[in-house]
This record gives sequence, C-alpha cells and structure tokens, in this order.
Amino acid sequence: MDFFDVIHTQRSVRRYKPDSVPDEALWKILDAAVRAPSGSNLQPWIWLVVRDRGKRESIASAVRASFQARGGGVEQIRQRAECDTDPMRRRMMLTVADFFADVSQAPVLIIPCLVGVTSPTTDARSLLAGSSIYGAVQNMMLAARALGLGTVLTTFQAGIEDFFRREFHLPPESVPVAVVPVGYPDRQRFGPTTRKPVDTVTYWDDWGAARKRAT
Repeated sequence: MDFFDVIHTQRSVRRYKPDSVPDEALWKILDAAVRAPSGSNLQPWIWLVVRDRGKRESIASAVRASFQARGGGVEQIRQRAECDTDPMRRRMMLTVADFFADVSQAPVLIIPCLVGVTSPTTDARSLLAGSSIYGAVQNMMLAARALGLGTVLTTFQAGIEDFFRREFHLPPESVPVAVVPVGYPDRQRFGPTTRKPVDTVTYWDDWGAARKRAT
C-alpha cells in the first residue's frame, strides 16, 4: 500500500475474526515497531505477544472484573451508546462495549512494555518516558494496517497491572504501557477516517496565528 493510503485509512478496529495471524505478519509489524526512535536510542522496550487462548481469556476475565470493581460494567457502556443521538459516536461506543465484553476475541494481544528507561527521563510512568515507546507502537499499528490487519491502541492495562505482573511474570523494572489487539477486522472496515481539518489545528510562528493552506 502507498504510505499515505495507510495513514488515511487506519482506523481503530475492535471486532476481529477468529482467523489466526501468521507468524510472518507478526514479525513484520514488530520489526516495524523497533525501527522507531527512542531516547538516546536506548530502545527500552519489550513486546509481549499473547496468542494462547487460555491466557487471552484470563485477560478478558480480568478486564471484566476491573470494570465491575469500578462500578461500570460493560452493559452500562452499551446502554449509554444506545441512548446516544449521534450515529457515529453510537456505533463507536457499541464496538467499545463489544470489545471490552471479551477482549479475547482478538487472536493476538500485544503488550508493549517500557523496561529500564533512562532517557529522556527515569520515570517510566511519565509522559516523557512515553516518547520512547509510543512512536514504536504507532509504527507497529501502521505496519499492521498495511498488511490488512486491524488494531486499536488501548490502555486498559493500567487497571489490571497487578494481574499482568502475576500472569506474565513481569520484572519490577518493566511497565506495560498499552495493550494492542491485532487481527483481521470483522464487521468493520478501514477508513477513510474523519478528522478536524489540519488548518484548524495548526498555528504558524505564534500561538493563534493561522495560515491558509494553498489549494
């Protein structure tokens, strides 16, 4: 695919076919991930790839328990979506509810982890530390789109981090920063996506200084 076609058609996918993802495709998207820059080129990352059905179901169970513990079950998300008058937002929220009802539907869950980060900060939970891994996560997601695979950047690991540490024996110096499901889209299509026009969110040389884009 043309690079800009990949950019313009990448979409958050939350419904997946049960089809397995070939090893070759996973290696390709992970190789794309590690090509990203990081602070001082330390590459402070480990990519935990979860394909085992039992482990994915354990994650799904932990996610549902986390929602319940916070007093907001998945059905509440679905009910709010049903009441939403905006059709686009309603569809999006219904896919969110479907995904969190059973995250194991995705044939692959990839958990990017910061490990021993020291540049540009030693605080692995800070925004600055994220600059050393989230670019790599986006590389991976764009590569997946180029191969016809759907992904979505989720951060539900934050609510079940203790579970992840126990289940996958994460060492103390590692911090899971996301969970990225990977699979072939089911009942969802890739873009084009709808975004704010770039000229409405861009200033030139000073805050608030707009510039008309050449036509």
